[in-house]
Amino acid sequence: MARFVVQLAFDGDPRRLAVRPAHREHLRGLHDQGRLVTAGPWADDSGALHVYEAADEGEVRDILRSDPYTAVNGYEVVLLKEWTPIL
Repeated sequence: MARFVVQLAFDGDPRRLAVRPAHREHLRGLHDQGRLVTAGPWADDSGALHVYEAADEGEVRDILRSDPYTAVNGYEVVLLKEWTPIL
């Protein structure tokens, strides 16, 4: 397994806020499965940072496709990159 960092940008569309509870529940499920290491929005709610455990980038893209935010085009992927943490 590898770690991947995903940076998201939000556009302020109110449809995203309507599905936020489902999005957060989805993230909790991924965390419980060990697939999501950590996630959270920027303090100004302009986007978010997620760190995933996955076999490859394709798996991360599949995870993103299953996110409730995807159904309402609630974000843009700014960065999706494999990460090698040292600490």
